Amino acid sequence: MALQIYDTLRRAVVPFEPRDPSRVTFYTCGPTVYDDAHIGNFRSFLAADLLRRWIESPLCTLRTPEGEHLGPRRVRHVMNITDVGHMTEDDVADGGGEDKMALAGRRLLEAKKAGTLPPGVEIDPNDPYAIADFYTRRFLEDARRVGLRVAVEAEHDPSLMPRATQHVTDADGRLGMIGVIARLLERGHAYVVGEPGARVVYFDVQSFPAYGRLSGNTLEHLREGQGGRVSAENQAGKRHPADFLLWKEDPTHIMRWDSPWGQGYPGWHVECTAMSVAHLVNHPDGSGDLIDIHSGGEDNIFPHHECEIAQSCCCFSNNPGHCSLARLWFHPRFLLVDGEKMSKSRGTFYTVRGLIERGIEPAAIRLELIRTHYRSNANFTRQGLRDAQRMIDRWRRVGDAGDAPLDDDRLRAHTVARDFARFMDDDLNIAGALGVLNAWVASLDAPAPEDAALMRALDRVLGVLELERPQAVDTGIAIFRPPVEASDEVVALLEERRKAKQAKDFGRADAIRDQLRDMGLAIKDVPGGRVEVSRASQA
Repeated sequence: MALQIYDTLRRAVVPFEPRDPSRVTFYTCGPTVYDDAHIGNFRSFLAADLLRRWIESPLCTLRTPEGEHLGPRRVRHVMNITDVGHMTEDDVADGGGEDKMALAGRRLLEAKKAGTLPPGVEIDPNDPYAIADFYTRRFLEDARRVGLRVAVEAEHDPSLMPRATQHVTDADGRLGMIGVIARLLERGHAYVVGEPGARVVYFDVQSFPAYGRLSGNTLEHLREGQGGRVSAENQAGKRHPADFLLWKEDPTHIMRWDSPWGQGYPGWHVECTAMSVAHLVNHPDGSGDLIDIHSGGEDNIFPHHECEIAQSCCCFSNNPGHCSLARLWFHPRFLLVDGEKMSKSRGTFYTVRGLIERGIEPAAIRLELIRTHYRSNANFTRQGLRDAQRMIDRWRRVGDAGDAPLDDDRLRAHTVARDFARFMDDDLNIAGALGVLNAWVASLDAPAPEDAALMRALDRVLGVLELERPQAVDTGIAIFRPPVEASDEVVALLEERRKAKQAKDFGRADAIRDQLRDMGLAIKDVPGGRVEVSRASQA
């Protein structure tokens, strides 16, 4: 069976057929770095990572006109960093509100005045580039800790995670956003309204009859942008209410560049057109689709990806009517927490680093975020994290049983691997694949080195066992589980508790346990007369 995956554009599960099966091109809409990415963002990013890892696996089969392709196979995966142009009111194509980097600056300024910035953080809230650098570094740290492969690779090849601000102008022989807009104007797909000093460049949606095909929105039902970013006079100059902004002249904006249409800044949608083509397409002028896979959260379908298709096809294709930018559009669904939307007021708004600081392993976070099918709303729960951790512990028992490799032919011939592949080729049926894996692990009384090799081979798809394991610290009387650090104060209390129990002073022993709980720690007696110390929230 060859890989079949749901294509948002065709609204069906279809065989994935890349242009060149030995070199697959993959673009993911990445984070807007005005705050820490939350686990809902990471759910989408890790679903794309799972797809990418599966395509690269020797177990994955792709269909081509010449027949089945087994690999070896390489995926060039690019994920952008949005550090300009994304507005707070982006649910309509023209956008509105204020630039998210300006919002971040105001929030950081308030935190600085209140003294609530994280310890050791020095950042100028009035410098949008410093803000972007700060949150980009934090995103990359989080992404690498949960095994986002494109973030790991970007340490050695920064072009895999390009920044929007580095692609506004033309450079290195490639079109930047300004060059893309100029070409759209030349080809009759864009126009300028307003007087010098207040000009706006719009994309003409009526020049691209396929506009709306991805989202199902028709031009007749689309409304114009709101939020006050563009003057009423310029809004009135639109040829169609759904025409969306490519460039806004605004010499007062927090981030601005010189352009033929005045000093200003680009619209959000045009950035991905410039970056995806610059880093994935060798010969951008031609017919047909430009890249193999494009992914993003379901909230990106409209307006962002709809606009991106229109711009990219009209700018770079000689036959825009037969272009959809990507051969496959991949959109994971939203993440819920305890059955509801994430909420800061309810304390259910989680970030990766926040969970790790609470003592949750990165491996458990990753597994909990990928183990629900990408086309279903995932429900993130603390019980789910505990279940994921138990699953990982069982897998580690097998994976640690040896370090001999397993060649691709023997891997493909293994019954467990074949069953695992059958589910993964079926629209990434992760639940079925994990069912095969867990049933096999449960059947092993004493894992052999070949079992370990198979476990590690399957984990190259799941990306869990490869992650750093927090190491416990054994002080003799206590085992301190990460992120709890060993402390003389706690060790002294545990020694006093041991003496109290030996003297049968159980009231004093219980009082010490309660004192530790008040310190945020939970204790559990383990064999050997020792005590395991963890965060109270983990108990």
